[in-house]
Amino acid sequence: MVKHNNVIPNQHFKKKWQFRVRTWFNQPARKVRRRSARAAKAAAAFPRPAAGSLRPIVHGQTTRYNAKTRLGRGFTAAELKEAGIPAGLAPTIGIAVDKRRVNRSLEHKQENVDRLKAYRASLVLFPARGGKKGAAPKDGEAARGTPVEQRAGNVVMPIVRAAKPAALETAVVTAEMKATRAYAAMRLERMNRRMVGIREKRAKDASAEEKKD
Repeated sequence: MVKHNNVIPNQHFKKKWQFRVRTWFNQPARKVRRRSARAAKAAAAFPRPAAGSLRPIVHGQTTRYNAKTRLGRGFTAAELKEAGIPAGLAPTIGIAVDKRRVNRSLEHKQENVDRLKAYRASLVLFPARGGKKGAAPKDGEAARGTPVEQRAGNVVMPIVRAAKPAALETAVVTAEMKATRAYAAMRLERMNRRMVGIREKRAKDASAEEKKD
């Protein structure tokens, strides 16, 4: 029985449950609708990549996630400068720029610089305006009407991760391994390291006593 002057529990959890059931019968139709929207968006952005802008490879924050790599917000000014791409031109050719991010590792900076150079080498640029008929395109540009293929997919230049080994390597345990006393060896080396200074002092004192005699 409930103690003190409290309300007697009498909850009705099954009251008219059928009116609160949520259904999802339009799932196949919404799937077709999303696919059509993606195709229309890619057609409107042609010949630009349908996946959006190129993004750098960065490491997560905090010691829990900094060993993992992911796609960042944008490239730094230092990375763009070393790759030879002006910061004002980068957004116009499909490269994301992040003004707040800084480089703290030379290795990771060079990785993103190589990523920019690879993207720039495979990029086909068209002139912003048609210009005069028959005029030759500028350096790095292609003439209008040049057949190109639009980059499809979710990400431009996705991160290629190293494949995990198929199986672990095994070794045969020998009699020599069984006879080795690892813990005793560790304790002995620890004691030897702690006794270095004491033994040197003892040796100096002994040599001094011999010289007096």
